[in-house]
Amino acid sequence: MKSISPRHFVTASQRGFTLIELMVGLVLGMLTVLVITQVLALAEGKRRAITMGGDAQINGSLSLFALQRDIQQAGYGAAASPDALGCPVKRKFDASGTATTFTLAPVVIGDGGDSGAPDTVTILQSNTPNFSTPMLLMGNHTQTDDHFTVSSSLNASVGNLMIAVPKTQSTDVGCALFSVTSDTSAATTTLSRTNVPHVAGAGALTKWNQSAVFPTAGYEAGSYLLNMGSMVLRTYSIDQLSLKTDDFTPTSTAVTSSVLYPQIVNLQAFYGKDTNNDGIVDTYDTVLPTTSAGWMQVLTIRIAVVARSNQYEKDRVTRAAPLWDVGSVSTFSPTPAICGASKCFSLKIDHVTEWEHYRYKVYDTIVPLRNVIWNS
Repeated sequence: MKSISPRHFVTASQRGFTLIELMVGLVLGMLTVLVITQVLALAEGKRRAITMGGDAQINGSLSLFALQRDIQQAGYGAAASPDALGCPVKRKFDASGTATTFTLAPVVIGDGGDSGAPDTVTILQSNTPNFSTPMLLMGNHTQTDDHFTVSSSLNASVGNLMIAVPKTQSTDVGCALFSVTSDTSAATTTLSRTNVPHVAGAGALTKWNQSAVFPTAGYEAGSYLLNMGSMVLRTYSIDQLSLKTDDFTPTSTAVTSSVLYPQIVNLQAFYGKDTNNDGIVDTYDTVLPTTSAGWMQVLTIRIAVVARSNQYEKDRVTRAAPLWDVGSVSTFSPTPAICGASKCFSLKIDHVTEWEHYRYKVYDTIVPLRNVIWNS
Protein backbone atom coordinates (compact mmCIF):
# COMPACT_ATOMS: atom_id res chain seq x y z
CA MET A 1 0.00 0.00 0.00
CA LYS A 2 1.38 3.42 -1.01
CA SER A 3 2.17 5.80 1.91
CA ILE A 4 0.93 9.43 1.93
CA SER A 5 3.19 12.28 3.10
CA PRO A 6 1.76 14.64 5.86
CA ARG A 7 2.31 17.66 3.71
CA HIS A 8 -0.45 16.53 1.37
CA PHE A 9 -2.98 17.23 4.17
CA VAL A 10 -2.21 21.06 4.54
CA THR A 11 -5.42 23.02 3.92
CA ALA A 12 -5.72 26.30 1.94
CA SER A 13 -6.24 28.36 5.15
CA GLN A 14 -2.87 27.19 6.42
CA ARG A 15 -0.91 28.49 3.44
CA GLY A 16 1.36 31.68 3.88
CA PHE A 17 1.39 34.95 1.86
CA THR A 18 2.86 34.91 -1.53
CA LEU A 19 5.70 37.28 -2.37
CA ILE A 20 3.37 39.44 -4.47
CA GLU A 21 0.90 39.76 -1.59
CA LEU A 22 3.67 40.80 0.78
CA MET A 23 4.94 43.44 -1.66
CA VAL A 24 1.43 44.86 -2.20
CA GLY A 25 0.85 45.04 1.58
CA LEU A 26 4.21 46.72 2.11
CA VAL A 27 3.48 49.34 -0.55
CA LEU A 28 0.05 50.08 0.92
CA GLY A 29 1.55 50.43 4.39
CA MET A 30 4.25 52.79 3.13
CA LEU A 31 1.66 54.92 1.31
CA THR A 32 -0.44 55.09 4.48
CA VAL A 33 2.57 56.16 6.57
CA LEU A 34 3.51 58.75 3.93
CA VAL A 35 0.02 60.27 3.91
CA ILE A 36 -0.12 60.37 7.72
CA THR A 37 3.35 61.94 7.89
CA GLN A 38 2.40 64.62 5.38
CA VAL A 39 -0.81 65.42 7.25
CA LEU A 40 1.06 65.66 10.56
CA ALA A 41 3.82 67.83 9.05
CA LEU A 42 1.25 70.14 7.46
CA ALA A 43 -0.71 70.38 10.71
CA GLU A 44 2.44 71.08 12.72
CA GLY A 45 3.53 73.74 10.24
CA LYS A 46 0.13 75.41 10.46
CA ARG A 47 0.24 75.22 14.26
CA ARG A 48 3.70 76.85 14.37
CA ALA A 49 2.64 79.54 11.90
CA ILE A 50 -0.46 80.34 13.97
CA THR A 51 1.51 80.35 17.23
CA MET A 52 4.29 82.54 15.86
CA GLY A 53 1.73 84.79 14.18
CA GLY A 54 0.02 85.19 17.54
CA ASP A 55 3.36 86.09 19.16
CA ALA A 56 4.00 88.69 16.45
CA GLN A 57 0.53 90.13 16.98
CA ILE A 58 1.13 90.40 20.73
CA ASN A 59 4.56 92.03 20.26
CA GLY A 60 3.21 94.49 17.71
CA SER A 61 0.18 95.40 19.80
CA LEU A 62 2.17 95.86 23.00
CA SER A 63 4.81 97.94 21.20
CA LEU A 64 2.13 100.23 19.83
CA PHE A 65 0.48 100.44 23.26
CA ALA A 66 3.77 101.39 24.98
CA LEU A 67 4.41 104.17 22.47
CA GLN A 68 0.82 105.39 22.60
CA ARG A 69 0.76 105.49 26.41
CA ASP A 70 3.94 107.56 26.66
CA ILE A 71 3.01 109.93 23.83
CA GLN A 72 -0.34 110.60 25.50
CA GLN A 73 1.54 111.76 28.62
CA ALA A 74 4.21 113.64 26.64
CA GLY A 75 4.61 117.31 27.42
CA TYR A 76 3.15 117.17 30.91
CA GLY A 77 4.84 119.96 32.87
CA ALA A 78 7.01 120.87 29.88
CA ALA A 79 4.13 122.23 27.78
CA ALA A 80 2.54 124.19 30.63
CA SER A 81 3.65 127.40 28.91
CA PRO A 82 3.45 126.92 25.13
CA ASP A 83 5.88 129.77 24.40
CA ALA A 84 8.67 127.66 25.97
CA LEU A 85 8.35 124.84 23.42
CA GLY A 86 11.41 124.38 21.26
CA CYS A 87 13.76 126.02 23.77
CA PRO A 88 17.19 124.29 23.87
CA VAL A 89 17.75 123.08 27.45
CA LYS A 90 21.36 123.17 28.61
CA ARG A 91 22.50 120.64 31.20
CA LYS A 92 25.82 119.85 32.83
CA PHE A 93 26.19 117.14 35.44
CA ASP A 94 29.35 118.40 37.14
CA ALA A 95 32.04 121.04 36.79
CA SER A 96 34.29 118.73 34.77
CA GLY A 97 31.54 117.41 32.49
CA THR A 98 30.63 118.57 29.02
CA ALA A 99 27.44 120.58 28.66
CA THR A 100 24.77 118.95 26.51
CA THR A 101 21.36 120.11 25.35
CA PHE A 102 17.97 118.62 24.62
CA THR A 103 14.86 120.20 23.13
CA LEU A 104 12.01 121.31 25.37
CA ALA A 105 9.30 119.56 23.34
CA PRO A 106 6.79 116.79 24.07
CA VAL A 107 7.92 114.49 21.26
CA VAL A 108 10.97 114.72 19.01
CA ILE A 109 11.12 112.42 15.99
CA GLY A 110 14.53 111.34 14.75
CA ASP A 111 13.93 110.76 11.05
CA GLY A 112 15.51 107.58 9.67
CA GLY A 113 15.97 109.28 6.29
CA ASP A 114 14.89 108.63 2.74
CA SER A 115 16.14 105.03 2.89
CA GLY A 116 13.23 104.15 5.19
CA ALA A 117 15.45 103.20 8.12
CA PRO A 118 13.63 103.09 11.48
CA ASP A 119 12.88 106.43 13.15
CA THR A 120 13.45 107.24 16.81
CA VAL A 121 10.84 108.83 19.08
CA THR A 122 11.97 110.84 22.12
CA ILE A 123 9.38 111.71 24.76
CA LEU A 124 9.69 114.38 27.47
CA GLN A 125 7.37 114.69 30.43
CA SER A 126 7.35 115.77 34.06
CA ASN A 127 7.30 112.97 36.61
CA THR A 128 6.11 114.47 39.88
CA PRO A 129 3.99 112.89 42.64
CA ASN A 130 1.84 116.05 42.59
CA PHE A 131 0.73 118.33 39.79
CA SER A 132 3.31 120.48 37.98
CA THR A 133 2.72 124.23 37.61
CA PRO A 134 5.05 126.98 36.32
CA MET A 135 6.70 129.23 38.91
CA LEU A 136 7.00 132.89 37.95
CA LEU A 137 10.30 134.67 38.77
CA MET A 138 9.68 137.79 40.87
CA GLY A 139 13.25 139.04 40.60
CA ASN A 140 16.29 138.86 38.35
CA HIS A 141 18.59 135.84 38.58
CA THR A 142 22.25 136.28 37.67
CA GLN A 143 24.42 133.49 36.30
CA THR A 144 26.12 132.94 39.67
CA ASP A 145 23.06 133.16 41.94
CA ASP A 146 22.24 130.05 43.99
CA HIS A 147 18.47 130.58 44.27
CA PHE A 148 15.40 131.82 42.42
CA THR A 149 12.82 134.14 43.93
CA VAL A 150 9.38 133.05 42.74
CA SER A 151 5.75 134.02 43.28
CA SER A 152 5.00 130.54 44.65
CA SER A 153 7.03 127.35 44.97
CA LEU A 154 3.90 125.19 45.22
CA ASN A 155 4.73 121.44 45.02
CA ALA A 156 8.50 122.05 44.78
CA SER A 157 10.51 119.43 46.68
CA VAL A 158 14.18 118.84 47.34
CA GLY A 159 15.62 116.79 44.48
CA ASN A 160 13.14 117.98 41.87
CA LEU A 161 14.68 118.71 38.50
CA MET A 162 13.53 122.05 37.13
CA ILE A 163 13.94 123.90 33.86
CA ALA A 164 14.48 127.65 33.90
CA VAL A 165 12.77 129.32 30.93
CA PRO A 166 13.71 132.90 29.94
CA LYS A 167 11.04 135.54 29.50
CA THR A 168 12.44 136.17 26.03
CA GLN A 169 14.39 133.45 24.26
CA SER A 170 17.39 134.28 22.09
CA THR A 171 20.55 132.64 20.82
CA ASP A 172 22.33 133.84 23.99
CA VAL A 173 19.54 133.20 26.50
CA GLY A 174 18.08 129.71 26.55
CA CYS A 175 16.73 127.21 29.07
CA ALA A 176 18.71 125.46 31.80
CA LEU A 177 18.28 122.29 33.86
CA PHE A 178 18.98 122.35 37.62
CA SER A 179 17.90 120.52 40.79
CA VAL A 180 16.24 121.91 43.89
CA THR A 181 18.20 121.91 47.16
CA SER A 182 17.54 123.13 50.70
CA ASP A 183 20.20 124.15 53.21
CA THR A 184 18.71 125.77 56.30
CA SER A 185 22.00 127.43 57.27
CA ALA A 186 20.92 130.53 55.30
CA ALA A 187 17.59 132.00 54.26
CA THR A 188 18.50 132.17 50.57
CA THR A 189 19.50 128.51 50.46
CA THR A 190 16.38 127.26 52.26
CA LEU A 191 13.47 126.02 50.18
CA SER A 192 10.46 128.15 51.11
CA ARG A 193 7.18 129.42 49.72
CA THR A 194 8.95 132.03 47.57
CA ASN A 195 12.48 130.68 47.38
CA VAL A 196 13.83 127.88 45.17
CA PRO A 197 17.54 127.25 45.88
CA HIS A 198 19.93 125.30 43.64
CA VAL A 199 23.23 125.04 45.49
CA ALA A 200 25.93 122.96 43.81
CA GLY A 201 27.39 120.02 45.69
CA ALA A 202 28.82 116.52 45.50
CA GLY A 203 25.47 114.74 45.68
CA ALA A 204 24.00 112.81 42.78
CA LEU A 205 21.38 115.51 42.12
CA THR A 206 23.20 118.64 43.27
CA LYS A 207 25.88 117.99 40.65
CA TRP A 208 23.44 119.33 38.07
CA ASN A 209 23.72 122.78 39.66
CA GLN A 210 26.54 124.31 37.63
CA SER A 211 26.47 128.05 36.99
CA ALA A 212 27.75 127.39 33.46
CA VAL A 213 24.32 126.10 32.41
CA PHE A 214 22.74 129.51 33.06
CA PRO A 215 23.09 132.26 30.44
CA THR A 216 25.68 134.96 31.02
CA ALA A 217 22.95 137.59 31.08
CA GLY A 218 20.99 135.57 33.63
CA TYR A 219 17.18 135.47 33.80
CA GLU A 220 15.06 138.57 34.19
CA ALA A 221 11.92 138.87 36.28
CA GLY A 222 9.00 137.41 34.37
CA SER A 223 10.93 134.28 33.43
CA TYR A 224 9.64 131.08 35.01
CA LEU A 225 10.52 127.59 36.22
CA LEU A 226 9.02 124.29 35.08
CA ASN A 227 8.92 121.53 37.70
CA MET A 228 9.95 118.29 35.97
CA GLY A 229 10.20 116.14 39.10
CA SER A 230 12.50 113.21 38.31
CA MET A 231 11.86 113.96 34.61
CA VAL A 232 11.14 111.36 31.97
CA LEU A 233 13.29 111.70 28.86
CA ARG A 234 12.82 108.45 26.96
CA THR A 235 13.86 107.47 23.45
CA TYR A 236 12.22 104.59 21.58
CA SER A 237 14.24 102.95 18.81
CA ILE A 238 14.75 99.68 16.94
CA ASP A 239 17.86 97.71 17.88
CA GLN A 240 18.67 94.12 16.92
CA LEU A 241 15.10 93.56 15.66
CA SER A 242 13.60 94.67 18.99
CA LEU A 243 11.87 97.76 20.30
CA LYS A 244 14.03 99.29 23.02
CA THR A 245 14.09 102.38 25.21
CA ASP A 246 16.93 104.59 26.41
CA ASP A 247 15.93 106.41 29.60
CA PHE A 248 17.53 109.50 31.11
CA THR A 249 18.94 108.82 34.58
CA PRO A 250 18.56 111.83 36.93
CA THR A 251 21.40 110.72 39.19
CA SER A 252 24.03 110.51 36.44
CA THR A 253 24.77 111.38 32.83
CA ALA A 254 24.18 107.78 31.74
CA VAL A 255 21.10 106.31 30.09
CA THR A 256 19.39 103.06 31.01
CA SER A 257 18.61 100.82 28.04
CA SER A 258 15.81 98.27 28.11
CA VAL A 259 14.61 95.84 25.44
CA LEU A 260 10.82 95.88 25.44
CA TYR A 261 9.51 93.59 22.71
CA PRO A 262 11.32 91.34 20.19
CA GLN A 263 10.68 90.91 16.48
CA ILE A 264 9.90 94.59 15.85
CA VAL A 265 11.75 95.50 12.65
CA ASN A 266 10.66 99.05 11.84
CA LEU A 267 9.25 102.17 13.48
CA GLN A 268 8.00 105.18 11.54
CA ALA A 269 6.52 108.41 12.89
CA PHE A 270 5.07 111.69 11.61
CA TYR A 271 4.15 114.99 13.21
CA GLY A 272 0.48 115.81 12.67
CA LYS A 273 0.36 119.59 12.16
CA ASP A 274 -2.39 122.18 12.09
CA THR A 275 -0.85 124.73 9.74
CA ASN A 276 -3.88 127.02 9.38
CA ASN A 277 -4.82 127.25 13.06
CA ASP A 278 -8.29 125.75 12.72
CA GLY A 279 -7.71 123.02 15.33
CA ILE A 280 -7.61 120.24 12.71
CA VAL A 281 -4.52 118.38 11.55
CA ASP A 282 -4.07 119.06 7.85
CA THR A 283 -0.59 117.72 7.10
CA TYR A 284 1.85 115.08 8.31
CA ASP A 285 5.62 115.41 7.99
CA THR A 286 8.90 114.73 9.81
CA VAL A 287 10.20 118.32 9.72
CA LEU A 288 11.46 119.30 13.19
CA PRO A 289 9.87 122.60 14.29
CA THR A 290 12.36 125.32 15.22
CA THR A 291 10.10 127.82 17.00
CA SER A 292 7.46 127.69 19.72
CA ALA A 293 4.85 128.67 17.11
CA GLY A 294 5.94 125.70 15.00
CA TRP A 295 5.69 123.34 17.97
CA MET A 296 2.21 124.63 18.77
CA GLN A 297 1.11 123.40 15.33
CA VAL A 298 1.96 119.81 16.30
CA LEU A 299 -1.28 118.31 17.62
CA THR A 300 -0.77 114.59 17.03
CA ILE A 301 1.88 111.97 16.39
CA ARG A 302 1.16 109.26 13.82
CA ILE A 303 3.17 106.08 14.30
CA ALA A 304 3.53 102.64 12.73
CA VAL A 305 5.48 99.59 13.84
CA VAL A 306 6.24 96.48 11.79
CA ALA A 307 6.22 93.17 13.65
CA ARG A 308 7.83 90.02 12.24
CA SER A 309 6.83 86.43 12.84
CA ASN A 310 9.58 84.41 14.49
CA GLN A 311 8.83 81.41 12.28
CA TYR A 312 11.30 80.90 9.42
CA GLU A 313 9.50 79.59 6.34
CA LYS A 314 11.41 77.45 3.83
CA ASP A 315 9.41 79.03 1.02
CA ARG A 316 9.44 82.73 0.11
CA VAL A 317 6.27 83.89 1.84
CA THR A 318 6.90 87.65 1.54
CA ARG A 319 7.56 89.06 -1.91
CA ALA A 320 7.45 92.80 -1.16
CA ALA A 321 7.71 95.24 1.72
CA PRO A 322 4.52 95.62 3.78
CA LEU A 323 2.38 98.67 3.10
CA TRP A 324 1.23 101.25 5.63
CA ASP A 325 -2.23 102.42 4.54
CA VAL A 326 -2.57 106.09 5.60
CA GLY A 327 -5.98 106.74 4.09
CA SER A 328 -6.98 108.87 1.14
CA VAL A 329 -7.63 112.25 2.78
CA SER A 330 -4.53 113.30 4.75
CA THR A 331 -1.63 115.18 3.16
CA PHE A 332 1.83 113.74 3.73
CA SER A 333 5.36 114.87 3.05
CA PRO A 334 6.99 112.91 1.51
CA THR A 335 4.07 111.98 -0.73
CA PRO A 336 2.93 108.36 -0.34
CA ALA A 337 2.21 106.04 -3.24
CA ILE A 338 -1.32 105.45 -4.51
CA CYS A 339 -2.79 102.09 -3.44
CA GLY A 340 -6.14 101.74 -5.16
CA ALA A 341 -8.47 104.24 -3.48
CA SER A 342 -5.99 104.93 -0.69
CA LYS A 343 -2.41 106.07 -0.07
CA CYS A 344 0.38 103.83 1.19
CA PHE A 345 3.96 103.93 2.39
CA SER A 346 6.23 100.97 1.72
CA LEU A 347 7.93 100.09 5.03
CA LYS A 348 11.53 98.90 4.81
CA ILE A 349 12.18 95.29 5.91
CA ASP A 350 15.00 94.24 3.56
CA HIS A 351 17.57 94.98 6.27
CA VAL A 352 16.39 91.76 7.93
CA THR A 353 18.43 88.69 6.99
CA GLU A 354 16.44 86.46 4.60
CA TRP A 355 13.48 88.79 5.02
CA GLU A 356 11.45 87.01 2.34
CA HIS A 357 11.13 83.91 4.53
CA TYR A 358 9.19 85.62 7.33
CA ARG A 359 5.72 87.10 7.63
CA TYR A 360 5.07 90.73 8.70
CA LYS A 361 2.22 92.84 9.99
CA VAL A 362 1.85 96.64 10.33
CA TYR A 363 0.30 98.24 13.41
CA ASP A 364 -0.47 101.95 13.40
CA THR A 365 -2.30 104.65 15.33
CA ILE A 366 -2.69 108.41 15.73
CA VAL A 367 -1.97 109.80 19.21
CA PRO A 368 -3.14 113.30 20.22
CA LEU A 369 -0.72 115.43 22.25
CA ARG A 370 -3.37 116.24 24.80
CA ASN A 371 -1.07 118.23 27.12
CA VAL A 372 -0.23 120.56 24.24
CA ILE A 373 -3.85 120.80 23.08
CA TRP A 374 -5.20 121.53 26.57
CA ASN A 375 -2.57 124.18 27.31
CA SER A 376 -3.04 125.91 23.98
